Amino acid sequence: MNKQMTAADVVGQLRDGMTVGIGGWGPRRKPMALIREILRSDVKDLTVVAYGGADVGMLCAAGKVKKVVFAFVSLDFIPLEPYFRKARQNSDIEIMEIDEGMMLLGLRAAAWGIPFIPTQLGLGTDVIKVNKDLKVIDSPYDDKEWVAMPALRLDASLLHVDRADERGVCQVKGPDLYMDDWFARAADKTFVTCDELVDTDYFAEGDEARYVFWERAATTGVVHIPGGAHPSSCSPLYGFDVPHFKEYNASAKEGGFQAYFEKYIADTSEEQYQEKVGGLDAIKQLPQPVY
Repeated sequence: MNKQMTAADVVGQLRDGMTVGIGGWGPRRKPMALIREILRSDVKDLTVVAYGGADVGMLCAAGKVKKVVFAFVSLDFIPLEPYFRKARQNSDIEIMEIDEGMMLLGLRAAAWGIPFIPTQLGLGTDVIKVNKDLKVIDSPYDDKEWVAMPALRLDASLLHVDRADERGVCQVKGPDLYMDDWFARAADKTFVTCDELVDTDYFAEGDEARYVFWERAATTGVVHIPGGAHPSSCSPLYGFDVPHFKEYNASAKEGGFQAYFEKYIADTSEEQYQEKVGGLDAIKQLPQPVY
């Protein structure tokens, strides 16, 4: 059962108009090598579901996105992702902005195969006012109202992990899994890039299996791309690239995304991209953020 693929194989399974979930959190553990492959492709009109960072911003800037379902889109130390901000201010995209917990419930509902999950999240806030598709329902057991958070069903999810084997067993050893397990289960197909491709026996050693958080049956394909999360982090292997993010952010004011795209992404392989940002050894030396 060999699920190994290339990044091009993954993007070859994406179609215009799909709903695509992207794992990670802001500038952390994003499947950026797959994002770059999408940027080089003709895929467009995507609905993107993400706790977003540069993944969302780049796709918006490249005209790949029809709609974004999000709780935030941020580079963390740069609070507002610059290209997402432009797309939203210019009304270039449709949006569904919801609470972080509501988005988690939407993924869970999709994973469980149910149409919605009732929650008190969002009650009494403008989240309900600005999202006309969100319904408030009466409880069948008391007089309380609940928000019916709809399932966020995904055609595909794109994730990045520390390690995986060829069968699709995936391991994340960072301090926070974020919601990647629910992205994996909520999607019809889940494609994963990994920093390290290991033998299956690896997961029988010590407590390594404790860091496996979803069933390998949920993983459709595995792509071995060391450093594939750059410029986002993959803790504990490497941190996010602050100077690169600063350059990316500055490009929104001078040069624009096309200049950034031509410099780093267009007509390049992933290996060439990594050489342009200092090489894999430099990526592995990126320091972990300290709070």
